[in-house]
Amino acid sequence: MMGIHPTAIVHPSAKLGRGVVVGPYSVVGEHVEIGDHSVIGPHVVVTGHTMIGSDNRIFQFCSIGEQPQDKKYAGEPTRLEIGDRNTIREFCTFNCGTAQDSGVTRLGNDNWIMAYVHLAHDCQVGDNTIFANNAQLAGHVRVGDWAILGGFTVVHQFVRIGAHSITAMGTILLQDLPPFVMAAGNPAEPRSINAEGLKRRGFSPTAIAAIKRAYKTLYKAGMKLDEARAALEAESLTVPELSVLAGFLVASGRGIVR
Repeated sequence: MMGIHPTAIVHPSAKLGRGVVVGPYSVVGEHVEIGDHSVIGPHVVVTGHTMIGSDNRIFQFCSIGEQPQDKKYAGEPTRLEIGDRNTIREFCTFNCGTAQDSGVTRLGNDNWIMAYVHLAHDCQVGDNTIFANNAQLAGHVRVGDWAILGGFTVVHQFVRIGAHSITAMGTILLQDLPPFVMAAGNPAEPRSINAEGLKRRGFSPTAIAAIKRAYKTLYKAGMKLDEARAALEAESLTVPELSVLAGFLVASGRGIVR
């Protein structure tokens, strides 16, 4: 499949880069920009003020850039931004942002998004994440780099998910999930750290041991959250990997999974 299929409908004002493929019966709207060598499969609708980077592949039956599912939305020209080298599998739905937030929903680079994933309005997803089938993000969710969401993970609005964290299948996140932590259950509970993931990403044994100690400080030492946060801030002075955890706790608005 090369170029724009004869059955595709591409608005004359849409901006398509070099080597872009648009498959059969797909629709590309007026305010859409698609970067070089991205592939839009068959029966895909790309609409709204949507910017898609280079080397993405979007599989069939996805709805990309549609209006937010928010009753306050009044037609404002909000946006969806997708970075480079993302794989977006079948039946995914990504919505634009709302004027009540920053006005933009973002997906970063090198993400692996499986079938039936929903990114609601104003979500901000980093780089190198994996969302398994049917992971569902409500509005205003933040997801850090390298996070992994197991199949059928459901995330409440305004929840923050830290870098290098992981959820089991069917996890329900009602509160923030700190970096490095593995969670499971309904509602989610912390189980351990994502040790295997950290090994694969090149964290040293010393750093992983420090993160394990930090997990015990946060969840096993009987400290109040403010006390644990202060202890982790102090330890991060000598263990730089812990600074992301300490900073996450400072910014947590919904509290963390317990």
